[in-house]
Amino acid sequence: MAPRDHQVTLITRAGCHLCEAAEQLLRRLSGELGYGYREVDVDAAEKLRAEYSDRVPVVLIDGKEHGYWRVEEPRFRKALAR
Repeated sequence: MAPRDHQVTLITRAGCHLCEAAEQLLRRLSGELGYGYREVDVDAAEKLRAEYSDRVPVVLIDGKEHGYWRVEEPRFRKALAR
């Protein structure tokens, strides 16, 4: 599957410095690799808060959790190449 076939979601929170760093990297990579990208505020829904609140930012690839706190670029690129 090519990167363009993937959807990446960043679960984020306002005022989170790790979230800001993840957002910058994922936006840059989305321009380079062309994957679908969206952000979701963890505080927007109780279900998200219950599952992810203590681990933001959380990166989902195609709806499955890929990682949290920091984006490891080589690992992220490898996951998108699958």
